[in-house]
Amino acid sequence: MSFSAAKDDSGSDINIPRDIDWHMLDKTRFFFMGAALFSGVSTALYPMVVLKTRQQVSSAQYSCINMSSAIMRYEGIRGFYKGFGTSLMGTIPARALYMGSLEVTKTNVSNALVELGFSDTTSTAVASAAAGVASAMAAQLVWTPIDVVSQRLMVQGTGGSKTMLANLNSESYRNGFDAFRKILCADGPKGFYRGFGISLLTYAPSNAVWWTSYSMVHRFIWGSFGPYMGQRDNVCGFRPDSKAIVAVQGLSAVVASGVSAIVTMPLDTIKTRLQVLDTEENGRRRPLTSVQTVRNLVKEGGLLACYRGLGPRWASMSMSATTMITTYEFVKRMSTKSES
Repeated sequence: MSFSAAKDDSGSDINIPRDIDWHMLDKTRFFFMGAALFSGVSTALYPMVVLKTRQQVSSAQYSCINMSSAIMRYEGIRGFYKGFGTSLMGTIPARALYMGSLEVTKTNVSNALVELGFSDTTSTAVASAAAGVASAMAAQLVWTPIDVVSQRLMVQGTGGSKTMLANLNSESYRNGFDAFRKILCADGPKGFYRGFGISLLTYAPSNAVWWTSYSMVHRFIWGSFGPYMGQRDNVCGFRPDSKAIVAVQGLSAVVASGVSAIVTMPLDTIKTRLQVLDTEENGRRRPLTSVQTVRNLVKEGGLLACYRGLGPRWASMSMSATTMITTYEFVKRMSTKSES
């Protein structure tokens, strides 16, 4: 593993892992390993996505415990995995687009800014923000249709859990293919891109905030506490061990997820409702508009209604981000071309 030097407050060198640029990667291994590992991460965290989605579309406030209990009681463990097959199908192409766009943008923007004379810290922050926006926009081309279908399946409650979702339309779906067919018949191809604009407005800034916050927190922790998390090397200064590296990555990811979740939660709630809820006009189903969605949320609970599901979203984002960033860095290290 290669290292780069950073300075702590006393001026001592702290050797932290050097960024692995796009040109250093074996692309086939990078995409194959990334798709496989991130599919496993998605499997573990999917129940929180279901819980968050149901809280967002519910017309009343329900705690995580009450919602979880209702799902478990009336639907069993399978209730936490509704729409999972559809979601998983979109993971591979979406992650490929996401990771490819992220790496290409970050490397090119960072190199361009350094050549223009910007500091390494500024270059990293700006490149991270630009990469977050570009990767989110690319991934949403795949994720929005997958979201529309999988979220329709997620919110199909049964028994007592269905009463918590009383404001949903009456359409029922047997599986992902049935949902795809019915959405296509009802709304045409554009039905799969309901909420696409708000998705971009949600995920582009969310990714920009996340990657920028992550890079800044990551540097701050190493700069402030690096000497306490590594062993002294008389030649190269402080060299952190692998446990310290993973711990710093995890803590940086949790902080970045909290900032991103709070900033973008209202947009995420509006996006979810646009993709899932309908209104009745003259006996026909019609998609809600952004204005109607906001108006309904204000009626149901004002600004706080926009933050329903914040707990599960923050927890999901934190765990997903922690596993994502450690897995992501692992995949990059394992995919690095051998030096000849």
